[in-house]
Amino acid sequence: MNTHRTMKAFVLQGGFGFNHIEEVNLPIPTPAEGEVLLKIKAVSLNARDLGVINGIYNPNLSTPLIPISDGVGEIVAVGKNTTKFQLGQRVCGIFTQSWKTGLPTQENRVSTLGSPLDGMLAEYVVLPQDGLVSVPEHLTDVEAATLPCAAVTAWHAIVEEGQIKENDTVVVQGTGGVSLFALQFAKLYGAKVIVTSSSDDKLARAKALGADFGINYKQTPHWDHAVLEYTQGIGADHIVDLGGGTTLNRSISALKVGGQISIVGVLSGASVQDFAIVPAIQKIARLQAINVGSRAMFERMNVAIEQHRLKPVVDSVFPFANTKYALKYLAEGSYFGKISIEL
Repeated sequence: MNTHRTMKAFVLQGGFGFNHIEEVNLPIPTPAEGEVLLKIKAVSLNARDLGVINGIYNPNLSTPLIPISDGVGEIVAVGKNTTKFQLGQRVCGIFTQSWKTGLPTQENRVSTLGSPLDGMLAEYVVLPQDGLVSVPEHLTDVEAATLPCAAVTAWHAIVEEGQIKENDTVVVQGTGGVSLFALQFAKLYGAKVIVTSSSDDKLARAKALGADFGINYKQTPHWDHAVLEYTQGIGADHIVDLGGGTTLNRSISALKVGGQISIVGVLSGASVQDFAIVPAIQKIARLQAINVGSRAMFERMNVAIEQHRLKPVVDSVFPFANTKYALKYLAEGSYFGKISIEL
């Protein structure tokens, strides 16, 4: 299979922060029964990865840990009784390895890639065949690597929970991976999409992707009022809230009666001061927290991506050796879409 017995990987060890990400040589793992060996082609980065590396997600994380949850690889070896996939197939690992279908369980919380399980930032990775999905053929490796977290989160929010339909109004906050996938999925179903951003340039690019209306929240801090004005006072059917701390109350304000907010991120803080309980009750607001999704959701999403030939938005691609630069670029927050690393 491979003449080299070792592979390159990046690990987090000896503490938290970028200074504790080190390139190392590790043995190439061997797939056991029911497992496959992937030759990793590309990985993509998520805000969660920074939380893991900086010790915010789990201050008691045991290291060394191979970080990064999202990646795509080619199957180059299989263990015994491994029949779900063939050699040479391209697959992605599902983020929550134990969440196959149905509702999530307590068990799922300890089976996520990139913490507490080792992630994808290595030349080779072994995963159980049940924790994999095949990827749409029209996508490049770099594009396919963006799917496991950001795309599945957006699909879960917009389609599975949101039940978006034609002429619904959807608000997405920012222009990162989840937001742009949510924009793309909402447009597949004929919804109107409002995008908020601090950059007019990014709003223009979002409109080129199909957004119907853009709000610069630096220029219009009361962006909820702008949403209400755009919807003739009715409010949005669905809001994908990535801000958290400073945006959730405004999301409730911008929501129509009986509308839904998907709580996805905590980019502006993980707790809300003076949570607007009365407006939430008056709006009969449905607040649904979203934590990526199941393998079944991933598979349904891939069918839609394949049918519509949808292409993920990739901001930039870094070589494997420049992984630390890629992570620092992620931390700067100036990207539009996804950041990928090609192996």
